[in-house]
Formats: sequence, structure tokens, C-alpha cells
Amino acid sequence: MATAVSAEFPTGLLIGGETVAAASGDTLAVVNPATEEEIASVAMAGADDIDRAVRNARDTFESAAWQRMSARQRGERLYRLGDLLLEHKDELTRLETLNNGKPLFESAIDLNLTAQTFKYYGGWADKVHGETIPVDGPYLNYTLREPIGVIGAIVPWNFPMSLASWKIAPALACGNTIVLKPAEQTPFTALRMAELALEAGFPPGAFNCVPGAGAVAGAALVEHPGVDKIAFTGSTEVGIRIMQSAAHTVKKVSLELGGKSPNIIFADADLDAAARGALSGIFYGKGEVCAAGSRLIVEKSVQDELQGRIIERAKKMVPGDPLNPKTRLGSLVSRAQMERVLGHIASGRSEGATLLTGGERASVNGKGFFVQPTIFSNVDRGMTIAREEIFGPVLAIMSFEGGVDEAAELANATIYGLAAGIWSRDIKKALRAARAIRAGTVWINTYNMYDAASPFGGYKQSGFGRDLGMHALEGYMQVKSVWVDLS
Repeated sequence: MATAVSAEFPTGLLIGGETVAAASGDTLAVVNPATEEEIASVAMAGADDIDRAVRNARDTFESAAWQRMSARQRGERLYRLGDLLLEHKDELTRLETLNNGKPLFESAIDLNLTAQTFKYYGGWADKVHGETIPVDGPYLNYTLREPIGVIGAIVPWNFPMSLASWKIAPALACGNTIVLKPAEQTPFTALRMAELALEAGFPPGAFNCVPGAGAVAGAALVEHPGVDKIAFTGSTEVGIRIMQSAAHTVKKVSLELGGKSPNIIFADADLDAAARGALSGIFYGKGEVCAAGSRLIVEKSVQDELQGRIIERAKKMVPGDPLNPKTRLGSLVSRAQMERVLGHIASGRSEGATLLTGGERASVNGKGFFVQPTIFSNVDRGMTIAREEIFGPVLAIMSFEGGVDEAAELANATIYGLAAGIWSRDIKKALRAARAIRAGTVWINTYNMYDAASPFGGYKQSGFGRDLGMHALEGYMQVKSVWVDLS
């Protein structure tokens, strides 16, 4: 694997259109997880830097230039940003792969969805409007949909580009300004997006990017009185703390949190397609996916046959150099995440689940935070691997015999409700199951499908609010009612 040099990477904070060092001078060594080698040293934002970024965002939001910029002009800039991302596709996908450890082909998929998201909301920018309401009496009553103000966005390390776009694009489309805090492990593509936003014509301060630790920079962003809303994607535990902290300044909050998503396979399913879907549902993105189909709930009569097909395919998934276009299984994002995943595998063994394949650390040329594709069967709903989000390539297989009702009951036996999959040739059965499952997204005879036009978000402790689609716009606007006396 080639070792990159620090000069190839954006390493400063981007505040008010300028690349700057952290006020404290603090930096963080960023590691390529596939080689365990340091590839850059990136500025680490502290509370002073967050304050500067928020003030810049506020000044821009209140500036005459931003207020005079029409919705259509904002839309044109968003569309241009989408084009710029595609023009820089090779650079951005390489940055993402070096930073996160995912294979190049996955980074390319992420980049395409990211560009699509900016273009989609570019089209929405001039279509957000109020209504005229026929109220009683001699009055004209109408509503205005106005931007909230300064948005603080905090996104995780698993999909650094695309998850950032899910917050940035609708926020800017609605006329807000934004301060983005990417994960400290994966800052590169977020910083490049902020640079490209300037090239696309957004004024300095409209889109600020401040990498930093969650406990420092993230906390300062949530607590800052100049931030009007926090849009967060991450763990449920951190989401709870954000809600508690945001309450002190009565901020608006939207949260897309953890998942322990069920992938239900009925006996009448196309088992070959279901086996492929089960594998991509858990091993795409190395399992570091909030909607990963980590609980495979299989009708008992086809369990052995299905397991055989899945194991055969899983054994062919060999970790490789993420920069090799042919690689389909990359490294986990960090040593800490690898150790967390291996700890869950150990708990599965100790609690009595049957290990069918995998279960060990892997490497490429003796390096990297790789974990073998791992599958357990005979998993009980009370086991740790059936309850907790692992965020790694670990599949827990459970069985049922009682039809849709039992399958749905097992699927719902979790604090989470982010996504679910259903596999059946009987569309009535599949639709009945989809209605019964408490999750924000349900895929039928497919898995892990996303589009900028389709909303995504959770039920229960998987959060509230929606990313993507027209529904996301609601989270970045506020409604004003205007009354005019015509008597």
C-alpha cells in the first residue's frame, strides 16, 4: 500500500473562508487504518475555534449579501458544488479510503450519493414557500418559511462525505449557515467539501468546517448560544447527551442514532438473492453502518440451507488493500473500533452462540485494523451480540417458526428502530411485515438502498427527524404566520 504524505491533505480548520490553525495550536495525528501509519497532522478545534466559527456563521447569516442572495442563486451554488465533487472524484474517493479504510469502490458510491444530495437540494432551494390561509374575518393570513439561523452539524466517521452532505445541503438550501464538525478520525473530505463550497460561490462563513474531539469541539458547538440547531448523526449514547446539553439553550435538535436492524428472511424468499442481501446488509462498509442488517431473522425451515449459502460467500470475502479497486472488504476505522468489535465477538462466544465463520483479526501484509467477516448462529435475543450495536462485520442469526407475527415480534425486540429488511416472494406477507416493524426504513427484497429523494431516520432510540427527501427541509425551516387587517 502506498504511503501518502501530509502535504496531500487539508490539515487546517476552515473558518470564514480561511484555512487556519487551532487557536491552541493543538493537532491530531490521523492514521491510515489499513497500514497503521500516520498520514497527516490535522488541526484540532477547541472551544475558542468553535466560537470563532459560530460567530463567522452568524455574521454571514445576518449579512446583506446572504440575505439578498435569492433562493435560486443558493440552488445554483448547491448544484455547482455537486458538479465540483464529481470533477474531484478521484481525489475525494482516495482521501476517503485513506482516511476511513473502506474500499475505493465504496468511496465512489458514497461520492456519487454526496453529489446527488447537493444537486437534489439545489433543485429544492427555490421551491420552499409559505401558504395563504383562508381564516375567518376580514384578514389576509399567510405564512413565511424562514431559515432557522446557524446550524451546528456533527457527523461520524463511517460515511464522512455523504452524511455531511445530508446536513449541509438542506441547511444551505433553506438559507441557513452551517458549522460542521466532522469526526476527528476522518476530517479530510469534509474539509475539501468546505473548500469546494467556496469555489462554488458560497460566501465565506456560510460553510465552516472544524474538526475536533467530540468531548471538546462537539460539546462546545452544542452548548454555544449562537447555534440555533444541532443536526447529529452518531451513537444513541452521545445523542442523549446532546439532547440534555441543548436543553439549556432550547436549541432545535435532530438525531439519527444507532441501530440493530433486523433482516427477516421467510421460507418462500429467493434464497440466493436473500443470501446476497444478507451479506451486503452486514458486510458492506465493514459493518460500520448505522442501518447494518446485523440481526438475521430466518424462518427455521430454511435456516440450514440459507446459512450454507451465506457462509460460502462470506469465506470468499478476504480483506485487502482498500486502494485496490478489486478489494471488497476494507479495514475498520481505528484500533479502538477493531478492539470493540473483537470484544463483541468474544462475548458471543462466551454467551453460547455458535461461531460459523470468522471471529478473528485479519491483516494485509501484517498491518491494518481488519476483522474477518464473522457469523454466529443460535443467537438468543438476550445475548449481547443480539442487543448491542457492534458496528463491525458481525452477523447474528436467529430463527422463528411462527410466521409474520413472530418475525415482527423478534424484529421489534430492540431499543432501536432505524431500518429493517424483509425477503419474501409473497408481497402481501412482506407488506404486512413492513407495517408491523417499527423502523424508519424498510427494504423489501433488497437492502441498503438510498436516494437523496427518500427520507431516512429512526424510530425509538434510533432518533427523530429525517435526513434526505423533502422531509429533511422541515428540520431547517421555521414557520411565521402573518396577519393583515383588510377591514
